[in-house]
Amino acid sequence: MRRRTFLAALPASCTPSLGTFDALAPRDGGVRRIVCDAAYGIHPRQQLDLYRPQNASEPLTTVVFIHGGSWRNGDRRDYNFLGAALAAQGFLAALPNYRLVPEVRFPAFVDDCAAAVRWVQDNAAAHGGDPERIVLMGHSAGAYNAMMLALDERYLAAAGVSASRIRGAIGLAGPYDFIPFDVPATQDAFGVAPDPQATQPVRFARPDAPPLLLLWGTDDTTVGPRNIASLERAMRQVGGQVEAKSYPNVDHVEIMLALSRPFRSKAPVLADVANFVRRVSA
Repeated sequence: MRRRTFLAALPASCTPSLGTFDALAPRDGGVRRIVCDAAYGIHPRQQLDLYRPQNASEPLTTVVFIHGGSWRNGDRRDYNFLGAALAAQGFLAALPNYRLVPEVRFPAFVDDCAAAVRWVQDNAAAHGGDPERIVLMGHSAGAYNAMMLALDERYLAAAGVSASRIRGAIGLAGPYDFIPFDVPATQDAFGVAPDPQATQPVRFARPDAPPLLLLWGTDDTTVGPRNIASLERAMRQVGGQVEAKSYPNVDHVEIMLALSRPFRSKAPVLADVANFVRRVSA
């Protein structure tokens, strides 16, 4: 298995096809998937999986990873490698699906992610997790969803999640400041929103938000640097806690693949994520 072969098979967009990669990529050892297809709602897409280390002291910080896919594509079952990677770092990893465009539009996919976090809050303890220590994480459109949950307090509150339980949020190559809606992905997902400003994470920067870690690759031609720079600046202006880091020669897909064993030499994404999670949940 060669790195270039895998990368050539993945389109440089928000909608990478990861099924083949996930099936072939070597996994981190010492972990297992302990919950499969747990329903947090009645729709078939409203399900999640849990991964945990086999030998670890409980309770574990829970990381909720939200997949990307332009709010139109993506499936948690293509991210087994990522669930294993997070679990191998000593975390309980929750990977939810959520409803997609065109069946739904904003804010339904954010509502779904909030409901998934509520399930984690209510059920983490039964699986060795700590419901008082939850960190949100996502890639691309999933990073958008995670940041909306972290910054706009209405979503988690409506789902019955205590804000104090969210210890941090991590965004990998996420769009946070993208008005006007000038590409099909944003037009389809947000074009009918009555208040476009209410769709933008950057508009909800606040001093009491959980700490944010914003990661981006300099070769990313899908989500531009304006997004990470705008949210970092907005958080600093209000006195919020934010860290931002850019990886040279890393594109939109590679920043997420760097969490996998075959691509960790590309960028220290996993180390940066794990260190952040440990620090904010200590």
